[in-house]
Amino acid sequence: MGWTRHPAPTRLLAMLNRRHLLMGLSAVAAPLPCWAAEPVKIAFVDTGNTGRGLMAEVLARAEAARRSLPVALISRGLNPDPFDERAEANAKILLMNRGIDVAGHRARHLEPGDIVHADLILTMTTDHVAGVRALAPYAATKTFTLASYAIGADEQIPDAWGKPMAAYEAVIAQLDRLIPLALTKATAGRT
Repeated sequence: MGWTRHPAPTRLLAMLNRRHLLMGLSAVAAPLPCWAAEPVKIAFVDTGNTGRGLMAEVLARAEAARRSLPVALISRGLNPDPFDERAEANAKILLMNRGIDVAGHRARHLEPGDIVHADLILTMTTDHVAGVRALAPYAATKTFTLASYAIGADEQIPDAWGKPMAAYEAVIAQLDRLIPLALTKATAGRT
């Protein structure tokens, strides 16, 4: 999944005016609603982009939709396995239980452009923070662990890969607790 954006306000106004004029209506002169503002671009980063980061992205996407938050969300991995790029089976099961289908997901590597365009990079562990900062030292001011950003705590989200379902349930419980707080903080003043 790439960045999902709302149309730029001037482009949106032009589209509305063109549509109204074609329909014989007068041009739109009203100010644009607040949802037309640029979204906060957040990248969730883990190791392989098949478990924690993916779950963070889709849970954040669901939370943002529920609350109508102006965000654009992606997930990436620092070291995805090109031979094992599908979502982890236990992650798929837990997400499917919530009505979220990630069967089409393919792991994506964190690219320099992702770092440049992100307003905020939220990782699962301090090792991931170090990995992002090694790739792009200029990103140090916008790269945090999810827990340190959301609650100011030195809390890691452990890798559940290859572990029983209970490990995935623990990860999703952490994400359920931290993501709403992180989204609230990231969008403060924009909603």
